[in-house]
Amino acid sequence: MLGNLDSQDRLRLMKFVCSFAWADLRIADQERSFVQKMMRKLKLDDAEAKQVQQWLELPPRADEVDPNDIPREHRALFLEMAKSIVGADGEISEEERENLALLEQLLS
Repeated sequence: MLGNLDSQDRLRLMKFVCSFAWADLRIADQERSFVQKMMRKLKLDDAEAKQVQQWLELPPRADEVDPNDIPREHRALFLEMAKSIVGADGEISEEERENLALLEQLLS
């Protein structure tokens, strides 16, 4: 599935993953580790990896993370990755739960 993403969709996915990691206003070590594993799986180039690292330091702006921009064929993958990142630290906050529910509703 991940191999079907072009460069733009890889970055879009990582932007969503990072925004969900920030949902509780902090990045846990487990979430950071999850993002780094995703970066390796996606084989991001140096510029893409640098951008993702910036999102780990400062979250993407809300207006840059629009579920309507997710291509229909990748929506299930984006939702799966959002669920994975919020569960990466073993805790799902109320904010994370709400954000996941909203994303699921918008993507269905």
